[in-house]
Amino acid sequence: MAAIAHWTAILLYLATTAVAAQTVFRQHRSRNPLLLVLLAGALAAHATSLSFTLVAADGYRFDLLAMLSLVAWVVNLLILVLACRHPLTLLILILAPLGAMAELAAVHSWGNVAPRQQLSAGIGFHALLSISAYSLLTLATLQAIYLHYLNQQLHNHKPGGVSRFLPPLQTMESLLFGLVAFGQLLLTASLVTGFLFVDNLFEQDLVHKTTLSLVAWVLYSILLWGHWKLGWRGNTAVRWTLAAFAVLMLGYFGSKLVLEVILQRG
Repeated sequence: MAAIAHWTAILLYLATTAVAAQTVFRQHRSRNPLLLVLLAGALAAHATSLSFTLVAADGYRFDLLAMLSLVAWVVNLLILVLACRHPLTLLILILAPLGAMAELAAVHSWGNVAPRQQLSAGIGFHALLSISAYSLLTLATLQAIYLHYLNQQLHNHKPGGVSRFLPPLQTMESLLFGLVAFGQLLLTASLVTGFLFVDNLFEQDLVHKTTLSLVAWVLYSILLWGHWKLGWRGNTAVRWTLAAFAVLMLGYFGSKLVLEVILQRG
């Protein structure tokens, strides 16, 4: 069952990619129902596969590749929901193959990272909040990259291109700050539950993750304050979003990369 779900998810993600590429190539701006159906099927199969990936025979997997696969699933799920209202073909074209690669990689594990044998309800809730926050802020970062591209196009008086496949600048900018605000709320809850339920949050193998997550929280807070109080928009918002996300990802996935890959191979 696990293998069937695993390969079904990969094949459906690739089919989604092919349909998205065809839609972009033909320059169709309207939503393609087949594209949404294929992505929904890929997500359903991916979710089934994740239920086997994350719950190992001797515990729960919280290693780098398993978490990347989970984040990829959540991000693609968010895109599917948003694509029901907006033409997001280009983002689907980017994210669907990433979902396939993350799912493919999740069946392998770098290093000798043992699954966690016990998981309390508090730790599970903290992990769920963390993954949700990272996923929303990942999507916000993709929005910021698009806004930077569109601002450059408008500055150079060259509108069009791939921008025809995404909503207008104002809509995307509003969506960016909505995602950042909601992601920041979840990140706040994740940090609070971390302090409540995780023992020794500042011990050696967690101190970098905790410190950098707090720095990222401060950067996102400054961004939201600057937007609502000083009217920050455009490239200023983009720079703050990218900087905060870089720090957040360095804290989480960077720490996992060092602990599970570099140090294990050293």
